[in-house]
Amino acid sequence: PTLNPKKTYEYKYEGMVSIGRDMADLAETAVKLQCTFKITGVSVQTFLLQIYNVAFEEFNGIPGESFFKAAPNLTKRLANELNRPFTFEYSKGQVGDIKMASEVSNTVVNIVRGIVGFLHVTVKTTQRVYELNEVSHLTVSPKLGIHGVCHSAYTIEENEAAKELYVTQIVDLNNCHPKTAVYNGMALAEEDENSKQRGENVIATVKYAYTVKSIEGGGLIIKSSAHERHHFSPFNVKGGNSKLEAIRSIVLLKETNTVGKPVTGQVKSRGNLMYKMEKGLGPIPVAMINLADPVSKIAELIIRLAQENIYQVNSATSSDVLALIQLLRVSTYDDLELLWKQLSGHNEHRRWFLDMVVEVTDERVLKFLRNRFKTGDISANEAGQALMVTFNHLSAEPELVDLAKEFLSIPFSQSHPLLWDTVVLSYGSLVYRVCAFVTPCPVTAVQPLLDMANNGLTKNNEKDMVLALKALGNAGHLLSIKTILKFLPVFSVKADNLSTRVQSVAVQSLRHLASRDPHSVQDIALTIFAERTLPAEIRIQACLILLETKPPVALISAVAELLLREMDLQVASFTYSLLKAISRSRSPENQHLSTACNIAVKVLARKLGHLSYRYSKALHLDWFHDELLTGTSSEFYLLKNGTSAIPTEIISKGKLHFIGRILQLTELGVRAEGLKELFTDRPGITKDFGVTDFAAIMKILSDWQSVPKNKPLLSIYARLFGQELSFLDLNQDVVQQILKSVSFTASKENKIWLIIQQLQKGISWHWTKSLLMLETRFIQPTCLGLPVEISKYLSLLAAITVNAKAVINPPPKEHLRELLSADISLETDGFSGGTKDFFVFHGINTELFQCGAQLNSKTVLALPWKANLKKSASDKNYELNLTPCKKATELVSVNFNVYAVSRNAEDPMSAKMTPMMPDFEESLDKVSKQKRNRHDQRLLGSEIYHPKMKYCAEASIYGTGFCTQAEAKRVHYLKEYPLYYLLGYTHFSCQLEPVRSVKPVEKIKIQIIVGPQKQGPELRTAHDLFEGADAAPEPVFSVRVLAISPNEKELGYEATAYYTPARQRDDIELIVSEVAEEVNWKICADLSVDKIQTQGKAHLKWGAECQSYEVAVKVSIAGVTQANPFLNVEMNWGEVPLLMQVVGRRVQEYLPGVSYLMGFYQKHEKNTEHEVSAMFVASTQETFDVKVKIPKLTVYRQEIPSPLEIVGAESDNNNKHHI
Repeated sequence: PTLNPKKTYEYKYEGMVSIGRDMADLAETAVKLQCTFKITGVSVQTFLLQIYNVAFEEFNGIPGESFFKAAPNLTKRLANELNRPFTFEYSKGQVGDIKMASEVSNTVVNIVRGIVGFLHVTVKTTQRVYELNEVSHLTVSPKLGIHGVCHSAYTIEENEAAKELYVTQIVDLNNCHPKTAVYNGMALAEEDENSKQRGENVIATVKYAYTVKSIEGGGLIIKSSAHERHHFSPFNVKGGNSKLEAIRSIVLLKETNTVGKPVTGQVKSRGNLMYKMEKGLGPIPVAMINLADPVSKIAELIIRLAQENIYQVNSATSSDVLALIQLLRVSTYDDLELLWKQLSGHNEHRRWFLDMVVEVTDERVLKFLRNRFKTGDISANEAGQALMVTFNHLSAEPELVDLAKEFLSIPFSQSHPLLWDTVVLSYGSLVYRVCAFVTPCPVTAVQPLLDMANNGLTKNNEKDMVLALKALGNAGHLLSIKTILKFLPVFSVKADNLSTRVQSVAVQSLRHLASRDPHSVQDIALTIFAERTLPAEIRIQACLILLETKPPVALISAVAELLLREMDLQVASFTYSLLKAISRSRSPENQHLSTACNIAVKVLARKLGHLSYRYSKALHLDWFHDELLTGTSSEFYLLKNGTSAIPTEIISKGKLHFIGRILQLTELGVRAEGLKELFTDRPGITKDFGVTDFAAIMKILSDWQSVPKNKPLLSIYARLFGQELSFLDLNQDVVQQILKSVSFTASKENKIWLIIQQLQKGISWHWTKSLLMLETRFIQPTCLGLPVEISKYLSLLAAITVNAKAVINPPPKEHLRELLSADISLETDGFSGGTKDFFVFHGINTELFQCGAQLNSKTVLALPWKANLKKSASDKNYELNLTPCKKATELVSVNFNVYAVSRNAEDPMSAKMTPMMPDFEESLDKVSKQKRNRHDQRLLGSEIYHPKMKYCAEASIYGTGFCTQAEAKRVHYLKEYPLYYLLGYTHFSCQLEPVRSVKPVEKIKIQIIVGPQKQGPELRTAHDLFEGADAAPEPVFSVRVLAISPNEKELGYEATAYYTPARQRDDIELIVSEVAEEVNWKICADLSVDKIQTQGKAHLKWGAECQSYEVAVKVSIAGVTQANPFLNVEMNWGEVPLLMQVVGRRVQEYLPGVSYLMGFYQKHEKNTEHEVSAMFVASTQETFDVKVKIPKLTVYRQEIPSPLEIVGAESDNNNKHHI
């Protein structure tokens, strides 16, 4: 197509975008822009664009029942910018440089791109069908289309009579390289290509149609249309989706000769046809507010939020934090400093500001925090919290790394050990996110961490080495491998002399490189794993890293060959269990690895399949649902060295698989090398840690000071989303401080002493925390030049309030021990809880207007309390008084719904949120019979679903009930599984409610009595019911929960436990009874442990005077010192309730079939009535036999593999079997 520079072309334009489900009677939202524009030649390749008759309309409602409404104020604002002159270059069907006034907003520039884009088409008249990657060749550098460089397919039809060509262009917007799109907040969620092969959650295509009239020198576009579709689902789009349609229609009205010289005015280049994103993140799509004068609005909002949440969380306004974040993001650095001066003097306002300013996410927040660090006007605790969130939420831009690097050299950063750890680890996290978007990632970003690691190695400073390696592990920078190798045994002579802990941290620092440079990491990990002289822990860690690289079959086969010759059973057991666990995996990320592992397990099963949980083990569980494109996995690792029963390290972690990405959730690790060494080669301790070793264990623990000071007893680390946030070493100094703080001999200098003194005066403490936990955004353009956005926001607002005052008689004067002999009364009230607001938005989002589908979810947790606690020193009586429920108190609630939303900046009061699924019951009552028939026809293939449920468990004695409520409104479209789960209103709550009590309840009293008591009538009753005994109980524990009413006798329940120790056996008896006159209902339980015959008996009776029902259980162990020890369990019963009889019959019916499936043999025979027994006999060290008897059936199986090694006392023939 061409344009004649001597002509003026006038076109009519209409663009509309709608978002909804494209289903009958579901609400939709849309916007429409109409205008007329002229294109006038300025030179051979430069043309003037003039836009007028602008009209903007909004739609929000149900199609056919609602209509578009004009938005005059927004129309006026758009017209003011669109009426300005625009110029663009055009040649051979390709749009080039676009120019306009500098004050025209980026949003309007993109709308203009959407208008002139109709001219951008490649027509090959020699071919009827052809494909192109849409790049123009107007100049040497390629000029892109509005979506980027996208794969396009063309078809052409010719109408010779009308001298017209009809061109159709289909563009796959999922196949654009490069693509005009922004992904934000997903750097820590790795892409999973295998998952994407099972389905997509976003699909987008656009169809262009052109009518080109043949003219002298080329062709003229007289009509153009575009139809763009975006399908989005939080699951697989095949199972229902939210649909966005963008439709553009352009028609030539007239063509005239140009009169006079066109006036272009002052214009400057604003780029080519490719869509330009807003600088920064742009507006938050779920909150549209007036952003003028942000400083005063921020101060006002912080003061209001602080006041509203001063005692408990105000869930009604918790989502206002998003508006606060939006205001902060349009503030200047000077604004932030001004706000700090205004708010920092008030503790609540100061905390709110520091919690929220971290969401500015660019150089402004770094400069603000840098100033705080240099002036030292925040505490180390405040600095650590603010900097951790800031570094993890910063935009992933290389220039920000240089600013963040300064914090590594500010003296304040090293003023506190925990703060320094936070600074270094968080810097590593920032480098990781930047490297996820910048290729190649500059070495200057990671250089400070490399220098820190090298310096630590030179000075042999273990603490510095550990911190630097952990930070390098967070960073995952490709150029850090060379430095990490210096700390790995086999690869470095110096590394051989490093502690096992440093070597372990060095291996773990390869975890992110496993996916970024798998081949290099595979070579390193396999080399370490194959080196048998290394500690088992290091080799096991290398095995874990190797499996993270998703190695091919050949490498897994090499591991299997090594295991066939492996002598260290810790390494063999762990690796085999890991391979076996992965072989059963169903998650897409292990799709190929599980096959390789399955082959290896078959090779290794005969040699290693019998190893028990006494050795190092790996546990992996996962599930994945293709229709949901969602799954989870959990892993638990137990690492041991040598023959010690104490693990060297325990690791637990989980992953979330969703829409083609993998997000590592929490990971916790505990390393106990110091504790393990404490128990090494200690007399009186066997490696099996039997019951007889307990006294020796306690004696050894009391000798914790024998562990070297530079070696921690325990090391604990925590990772979130794959990034290590913090770690703690529990060494001698830390243990000493803890013991000193809680010791009863602590004097007045102790912190606990100060708290006790403050409690006597009365304390009031309040804490709130507001945090944006999740912000993920995916933005791409439409053919109209409007950005379609898919975003998710999760914000948390938590609060804790504690008011307390204690009366201590007599008050302590010298030591905390004096509290043991004092009467104490404590009055307290407070609140603990939080609110989580979750939003998902799909639609158009600009600073001028928003329209789309929006899911709003609010989860509220609340635990208010008011209580009085008393301790009586004389009779060891503890008492807790609670106020009964006087009004409904909601403890937990979850609410969510999906809405069609419309907002515009010029008419904020016209914002509209329509539930996407209206109330069909109400609407059906209003429609006419004729319309109702149409309604029924449109709902064909769907089902209205509106369940309601309320269940209450009432404790009428205490005047309180616990209720659960649930309600849902759904329309089940049969072809829309599983998306309909989220479409509609949902409510779930749990609350305490007042109920009508037997008598008015003034308070609920809970009494706890501990200590020896004389044998009372209740105990004598229990002895009579069971076997009887002559010994009186020494210790007694009694709990009474009573309802106290004015001038009335106490009502409630009482539970009393008696412990009667003796040389031959110990007895524990429990009696539960109701505290009321003329009530004889009781529960009586007795547990007897025979120390000589190694057997235990349990007896349970309940009902009137414990006489109605009865169940007994007997457990005995025999043959411990013989070759085949056994465990026998018997249960018999007398009268039991009907429900238990029904359950028993069901078990008897299903046992034959279930036992058959489990490989048991069966024998139908008459056994003892009203009795079930099971015998477990140790047949070998790794297997056992089982025989189960029920009244009419015996099932048995031999040589069942034991999950635990059967070890215990040695017999004369050196067999070691113990259950």
